[in-house]
Amino acid sequence: MFAVGHFALAYLLGKASGRILKTPLNIPLMLVLSIIPDIDILFEPLVADIHRGPSHSLITAILVFLPFFIIYKQKAAPYFVALISHSLLGDFIIGGQIQLFWPLSTNKFGLTYFDIIDPINITLEFTLFIITLAVMLKTYDFTHFLQNSKLNLILAIPVFTVLLPTFTSYPLSVPILLIPPHLFYLILFSVSISIVTLNIFKQTKPQIN
Repeated sequence: MFAVGHFALAYLLGKASGRILKTPLNIPLMLVLSIIPDIDILFEPLVADIHRGPSHSLITAILVFLPFFIIYKQKAAPYFVALISHSLLGDFIIGGQIQLFWPLSTNKFGLTYFDIIDPINITLEFTLFIITLAVMLKTYDFTHFLQNSKLNLILAIPVFTVLLPTFTSYPLSVPILLIPPHLFYLILFSVSISIVTLNIFKQTKPQIN
C-alpha cells in the first residue's frame, strides 16, 4: 500500500481496539508506527532485497513491543495493532511477498491478486482515506495534530521518509487519485511539526527587558 492506505488501516483498527480496551490514544504516534516497517526503503540502495524483509516481520514486531506490553500492558495493544497492520493487512494483501516470520524463515508470504498500482488498490486506499477523514472529523481526532506536544515531532519521520520521497517518484510515483490524500497528510503533519517547533523557539528565545 501507499502511505495513505497504511495510515487509514492503522487509524481505523487502532481506534477500534482502543475503544474496545477503553484506552486513550495518541493518534500521531499510531500513524507513525503504521509506516515504520517501510523504513527499510532507505537502506535499499545499500542492501539488496531488504524491502519487506526483517522490518516487516511479525516476530520482529512482537519482540520490539514485548517491553511495552510488560510496562503498559493493554494500553500498548492499539499501537501494536497499528504497527502490524502494515504487514499483516496492507502489504500481505496488496502485492504480498513479505518475510513475515523472519528470522525463523526467510520465505516470503502474501497474496498476489493485484499490486499497489492496480486500480482496485488505488480505489480502496482512497475510500479508506475518506472514511478515516470522516471519523477524524466526527471524533475531533484531528485536533491531536494541532496540540503543542513535543511527541508530535515524530511526524517528521513520515514527512521525510514516505510523503516527500513519494512525490519525487521514490520509491513509487503517486497515482493522481491519491495525490490529494498525500498532500493532506503532508500539510497536516507539517503544520503539527511547525506548531511544536515555534513553541520550542519561543521558550528558548532570550527575553529582552
